[in-house]
Amino acid sequence: MSAAVTTRSGTTAAPATVPARRRHRTDRMGAGRVVGLVLAVLWSIVPIYWAVKTSLQTEADARSADTQYVPLHPTLHNYARLLTDDSDVPGQIRRSALNIVVECGLATIVTVVLATLAAYAFARFRFRGRNVFFYAVLATMAFPPYTTLIPLYRIMSLFGLVNTYAGIVLVYVSGFLPLATWVLHNYFASIPQGIEEAGLIDGAGRLQVLRHLLLPLAVPGIISTALITFLFAWGQFLFPLVLSSDLSTQPLTVVIAALQGRHVVPSTLLNAAGVLAIVVPAALALVFNRYIVNGLLAGSAK
Repeated sequence: MSAAVTTRSGTTAAPATVPARRRHRTDRMGAGRVVGLVLAVLWSIVPIYWAVKTSLQTEADARSADTQYVPLHPTLHNYARLLTDDSDVPGQIRRSALNIVVECGLATIVTVVLATLAAYAFARFRFRGRNVFFYAVLATMAFPPYTTLIPLYRIMSLFGLVNTYAGIVLVYVSGFLPLATWVLHNYFASIPQGIEEAGLIDGAGRLQVLRHLLLPLAVPGIISTALITFLFAWGQFLFPLVLSSDLSTQPLTVVIAALQGRHVVPSTLLNAAGVLAIVVPAALALVFNRYIVNGLLAGSAK
């Protein structure tokens, strides 16, 4: 039983202690968060660890009946084979790796250029229906992207863009442009208008102001938009699967899944290809994590 506390003025105050029930509830919530975090980390890390472990094994060790949590005879032979072997499967994987870099790179460049112009117009120009158009663009992000898969395929087929870089890039751009416009709009809206007005008073045109004054200030937002677009494009599977039916344009994500159905392909080689496919987006996310977070939070507080 806790004693009362007597103040200097002679009054009696209630003890300044946290009730035991509330303290126990707080402890349980903290423990629950820790358990949830551990489970989430394990759910994400274990498949990656298993792929890396398998890629460092020989095929005999990987097919062994005894489960090996650590490679007994680690080797880089699978990675060397992917990079240097001239046989059919490594050649297909290298071609698909080139495809995914080209498609993601082109989609990122086109998306960033169009989003920059659109975001600047929405943030600075005043025209009738501006808010309607802006929110209509943002509303497209609420629709499941796969609902447009069949219409997009019919359109691409009509214009002969199936199995082409142009078809895949256009589909990527149409899907990523609303998010990129929103991110860059927040950046342009956070830049003081006085900078732009000073340039206009000095006789510069709108494009000159955008190029020489606003774009240097919006570089962090542009980098954030480019990274987000590239990562989203790298992780696409169903759209390139439908829009590309041969190796000439199939990205690495599609080819790895297609090769898994062939029993003649060693599982160690496929896991090595999967690890290489993970390395690029993982490295970008780790190195440029600050830009990605700042891009998504830009304009949230002024």
